[in-house]
Amino acid sequence: MPIAFTRAVSPRLAECELTHLDRSPIDPARAAQQHDAYEAALRKAGFRVVRLPDLPDHPDGVFVEDTALLLDGHAIITRPGAASRAAETESTALGLADHFELHRLTYGFVDGGDVLRIGKTIYVGLSTRTNAAGVEGLREVAGELGYEVREAELKNCLHLKTAATFAGPDAAGTPVLLYNAACVDPTQFAGVEPLSVDAREPAAANVVRAGEHLILPAGNPRSAAKLRERGCALLEVDVSELQNAEAGVTCMSLIEDAF
Repeated sequence: MPIAFTRAVSPRLAECELTHLDRSPIDPARAAQQHDAYEAALRKAGFRVVRLPDLPDHPDGVFVEDTALLLDGHAIITRPGAASRAAETESTALGLADHFELHRLTYGFVDGGDVLRIGKTIYVGLSTRTNAAGVEGLREVAGELGYEVREAELKNCLHLKTAATFAGPDAAGTPVLLYNAACVDPTQFAGVEPLSVDAREPAAANVVRAGEHLILPAGNPRSAAKLRERGCALLEVDVSELQNAEAGVTCMSLIEDAF
């Protein structure tokens, strides 16, 4: 059974880092309930959920995606761009050590949310959290594992995967890239058919491919209809409280068979 790694919501979630949203009240208890539902969706998709060590004093600790990249039996421990998150990586490494061969990014900064894998190609978005030195550092490490690393351009969003995610093959076997046209040019991604989300539903561009299912944030009916027309099996999860912390559904798990 494939594994999805997660981490509990910190009671200090309301102190999280924010880049594109104004700070608004966040209820950690409600966020934790939504996170439980998210983990339930992963289980429904056929995954065993393994929680990484708790980090109650780290407001952003639940967003485990930013701290590692899983690649076919290997885990690259990243260097998150927000200084407040640097210490999270050791906890992630500890939790992954029994499951993967560990590698470490040694210079620059890379948030896992800026890393989009499509087959053997890894696209890395330059953002406020990921810099050119980090891209080069990841190129060195991932290149040794047989992956090509390419820079990707984005605008007006926190991470590359805020704006584009690989939805995997549709019912006809066509590899689909789900994207927000206001933030990313889909022509920079090779070997996929772009499918834009509804302009009124930018959060729908961030989905988790979990086995044969797509986990989609609730409240995006137009984009959901587009995906269902392509034969995609959807699991819709309310993450509205977590979205106040600039969360997307990808950022709350590390999945070992991610595309």
